[in-house]
Amino acid sequence: MRFLTEPTTDLTYSDLFLVPSRSDVTSRLDVDLAADDGTGSAIPLVAANMTAVTGKRMAETMARRGGLAVLPQDVPLDVIRDVTAWIKTRHPVLETPVTLSPADTVIDALHLMGKRPHGAIMVVDDSGAVTGIVRAADCEGQDRFASLATVMRHQPLVLDASLLGGSTDGGSGTGAAGGSSAGLRRAFDAMDAAGTDIAPVQRDGVLAGVLTRKGALRSTLYRPSLDPSGRLKVAAAVGINGDVAGRAAELLAAGVSVLVLDTAHGHQQKMFDALAAVKGLNPGVPVVAGNVVTAEATRELIQAGADIVKVGVGPGAMCTTRMMTAVGRPQFSAVLECSAAARAAGGRVWADGGVRYPRDVALALAAGASQVMIGSWFAGTHESPGDLQQDAGGRMFKESFGMASARAVQSRNQREGAFEKDRKALFEEGISTSRMFIDPARPGVEDLLDMITAGLRSSMSYAGAADLAAFRERAVAGIQSAAGYEEGRPVPQSW
Repeated sequence: MRFLTEPTTDLTYSDLFLVPSRSDVTSRLDVDLAADDGTGSAIPLVAANMTAVTGKRMAETMARRGGLAVLPQDVPLDVIRDVTAWIKTRHPVLETPVTLSPADTVIDALHLMGKRPHGAIMVVDDSGAVTGIVRAADCEGQDRFASLATVMRHQPLVLDASLLGGSTDGGSGTGAAGGSSAGLRRAFDAMDAAGTDIAPVQRDGVLAGVLTRKGALRSTLYRPSLDPSGRLKVAAAVGINGDVAGRAAELLAAGVSVLVLDTAHGHQQKMFDALAAVKGLNPGVPVVAGNVVTAEATRELIQAGADIVKVGVGPGAMCTTRMMTAVGRPQFSAVLECSAAARAAGGRVWADGGVRYPRDVALALAAGASQVMIGSWFAGTHESPGDLQQDAGGRMFKESFGMASARAVQSRNQREGAFEKDRKALFEEGISTSRMFIDPARPGVEDLLDMITAGLRSSMSYAGAADLAAFRERAVAGIQSAAGYEEGRPVPQSW
């Protein structure tokens, strides 16, 4: 990255802008977004290891679209094993359906519709064959205890998996794994002709998954993140206390593809001890360690065995560290310095926190990050683990909270006695509850991925960069005033 004017102070994302350069990139679709950090991610986006952000649905969806999600360290090992096994059996193209039987009730369907952005329930018989579809409109004005057999659409469009072509069993491959581009176009055309935006997909007469019109389009643009066995990838976090090696070994045995050693202050002896314990296992997968904000800390973590260093102290929406302690650093400058140090040492960095718009992601990658970790932004989606709630004005939201908040600390220490648990809860550096509203125009994480990657592709084409390595080299940044930043914001209505 080159600056129009060399900065004289630390900067965060809103302090900067990128200027266009001569470009030979003829199409945004010619841009390669693949990360170069050994994770195999096809897009440089990671769902953060926050309880309110990442669960099995988030991990499944992120991997299907080429990204990665990190399961939190607070999740019990038996749950991690079950969730990882579940994710590994998901199809790389077809969405996992929400299913009920004809004998189930309208109220059962209404409770589950919020689990998917498309808001559809697949009604299946005892053999697993589709008998109908239920949408929210089908439940309007109906008795809440009426059976779904009385309200479902009896003759939905049902696609056969053979129509998609490719590896319909969800195996590995190039391009649209689990379906060819021609097959996905055929499926899209069938839905278009039937006047529907969703269709169940059956294999040998049994429901295999769900395909939406947008899903068919997305599967021609995104390459799923698959492990060597052709299964969706998932990452998991490990704390630096307790039996670090034991937990890491269990996660590796479960099939986790990336290990994240996570603590608020990554430049400390316990982190170096944890890295030694994990590297002693010869994990065979990338190991991420953090969080830090200095070149010195980055170099030392890489020398201690980290493949990737997580950068960011205090920029997250749920984090109060800077206000409580004054500790931290403006995120752009932290990423810029740490990335240069990491590459010189043979490693990479993830930019963790502080992104609120696609422009912020572009700036983090231009500064040298191999991937960008997103937390609260993804909490307000259907795929996050929280329950969908409604405020007094009818707006739908999910709760988010920081991982250093009293709420998270109490959960993390639930096995301890009441005295110790309550004493630790007195020390918090995060917000315990916040409402992340569902954007009606972008209710799912895939909608946000579309928006972010579209902005990133355009940013790279403006810079004349065909991949992220070229973007780091070719990006030209300038420093702007608050008025300059405000000028770039759209005006939602006439002034």
